[in-house]
Amino acid sequence: MGAGVLFLPINAGIGGIWTLLIITVLAFPITYFSHRALARFILSATSANSGITGVIGEYFGSTVSKIFTIIYFLAIYTILLMYAVAITNTVQSFIVNQMHLPEPPRAIVAIVLILGLMFIVRFGQDIIMRAMSLLVYPFIGSLIFMGIYLILKWNNTIFDTTNISVMGAGQSIFITLWIAFPVLVLSFNHYAIISPFVVTQRQRYGDTAADAKCAQIQRYGYLLMVFTVLFFVYSCVLSLSPAGLALAKEQNISILSYLANHFQTPMIAYLSPIIAFIAITKSFLGHSIGAYEAMRDIVVETAQVFGNSLNKKVVDLIIVIFMVLTCWYTAYTNPSIIGIIETISGPTGAVILFLLPMYAIRKIPQLAKYRGKISNVFVVVIGLITVSAIFYTLL
Repeated sequence: MGAGVLFLPINAGIGGIWTLLIITVLAFPITYFSHRALARFILSATSANSGITGVIGEYFGSTVSKIFTIIYFLAIYTILLMYAVAITNTVQSFIVNQMHLPEPPRAIVAIVLILGLMFIVRFGQDIIMRAMSLLVYPFIGSLIFMGIYLILKWNNTIFDTTNISVMGAGQSIFITLWIAFPVLVLSFNHYAIISPFVVTQRQRYGDTAADAKCAQIQRYGYLLMVFTVLFFVYSCVLSLSPAGLALAKEQNISILSYLANHFQTPMIAYLSPIIAFIAITKSFLGHSIGAYEAMRDIVVETAQVFGNSLNKKVVDLIIVIFMVLTCWYTAYTNPSIIGIIETISGPTGAVILFLLPMYAIRKIPQLAKYRGKISNVFVVVIGLITVSAIFYTLL
């Protein structure tokens, strides 16, 4: 469960009650069927230990694997850029609204935060993974706590928007849902961890029982995750209004930062930004690992095309410089966080999570037993809708 859930209440509630109810119904099947299909795809391969890129290479060849690496990098790295903006805005908002200090230069705040995060990344993957494992439980607990605490703030403003032709954002319910799907997908997606998850279950239960065991763990795990996230979403939405959520989107901050600024109670004002900061930091560090691995493959393979062989230190230096400069510049220019999700991160992630497993089930003989299921049609339809959201800004 990543920091993407901190932006789901904004898009889920901005369109009013009908959008929220539809997302409630779809959240579990979208999460379960897509991740189960991806797990089956990876589980069917002999190279699952090499991760999803290794599985792609095994089934579709090196050329497709290289193309997929670029798509995977774009999906992961745009999320990293999004979190660079989010953590900068969280700190800026906290300094101005909670500490009541003059707003510091954005460029300085951004570079200090990015350098600090990249310094943590340099400690190594093992330390990051252990830290994330420890932080995930306080994060989940804090979401539940905030959801319960906000019950005192609930109101019925969300029920004022019931016209499906014009929702709270001034758009039809179809447009509102269309651009909400990328945020919904990002909030629950964790495709980067599916490979190690599948490998662990195969080692523990063997090839025969691993599929059923993975599906069982995913089913109950996703029920808990969806319930927790939706409770938090409902509590946030019911304590605000569609107009307030639209303002949070305009201010380009997470729902927790907006709650801290909206309510005058010290509990929310100081606890919310801290939770947001920890959650975004955790997610940034986690995605930095995937981004590093994907970019390393791209740099090495590009160098080989030109007949060069780079040692590890040179590759690491190139990646670090690239990450620092791009994350800093993106955080400084402050593009719309939800806009990044709607037009880049969500659609590219949907290609990996929805369309790739379904294509594999259709084409790979080892996956033939999973064909002809209605859930496959559902996943493809959701995937196409999510990917097509990339064209929304072009209309």
